[in-house]
Amino acid sequence: MRHAILVALACLSLAGRPEPVCAQSGTPALPSRAPWPQVVPTPERIVLWPNGAPGTPAARRGEPEQAHDYWLKNVNEPSLTYYPADPRHNSGAAIIVIPGGGHRLLVWTTEGIDVAPRLNQMGVNVFVLKYRLAREEGSGYSIEGDAAADARRAIRHVRANAARYGIDPHRLGVMGFSAGGELVSLVADNPEPPRAWPLDSVDAQSARPDFQVQIFPGPLGIPGRAADTAPPAFIAAGSVDPCCALPALHLYEQLQGLRVPAELHLYAEADHAFNLGERSSLLSIVHWPDRLADWLADGGWLDGKGGPPQH
Repeated sequence: MRHAILVALACLSLAGRPEPVCAQSGTPALPSRAPWPQVVPTPERIVLWPNGAPGTPAARRGEPEQAHDYWLKNVNEPSLTYYPADPRHNSGAAIIVIPGGGHRLLVWTTEGIDVAPRLNQMGVNVFVLKYRLAREEGSGYSIEGDAAADARRAIRHVRANAARYGIDPHRLGVMGFSAGGELVSLVADNPEPPRAWPLDSVDAQSARPDFQVQIFPGPLGIPGRAADTAPPAFIAAGSVDPCCALPALHLYEQLQGLRVPAELHLYAEADHAFNLGERSSLLSIVHWPDRLADWLADGGWLDGKGGPPQH
């Protein structure tokens, strides 16, 4: 593992040199893996609003989702898919993963369920969110209203059921890719809007995550309106990403200016949608999940020594 990290850092230090400098090291080393055999969890589907999500027309609640290859859409029943950590190595931390897809579809595999095993290897419990899509043809939903409400409800549900899931309710983070990162910003960096429906026991919980992970996040929700109370952030993007390089930089600058702990990785020659780095020839991209693992460990999120919650 030490060799792999040194190679990746050497590549990063030569970011200003032509790409063949990194290529000379040969096939990229595999990212670090957990040093124990993994128990593959059986995923559990959790409906966020058993009686129907507020804002979803009753006529649409029974419509089936549409899925093909890597994508999924026509979400009218927001839900979580739960991937528990191996109980032998459960850190007690949890992350809600929010896939991207431009609010037209969900990139359900490479920005959703494929992320779960990597986080499970870190001892993290994972919940992948299916949220309503505002830009899907004929949708009728809104990003700030319905999709953000789904994300807030997901945070509340996990926190309300922390004992059942074996997690620490004060070590609950959200991780968003692209459009999913926009939802992370809306729930983490902005004050919660007034609720338009009656509270239940789940809605009595705080919807503020304890930390946020932003992977090539989109611009919506940045800058935040109350970022001085935002949770610590890990941010990663490609420097040549025409969509999301600047939003990532702006988010980092805003958080730094308000003394909110933040770490930014802006990768040279990387574009949008590098996902977990599985298809990249750049060592820095192949290994970016290891940088996230480092950040989670350094912040105390994996051992319960993280900063005090601000709920």
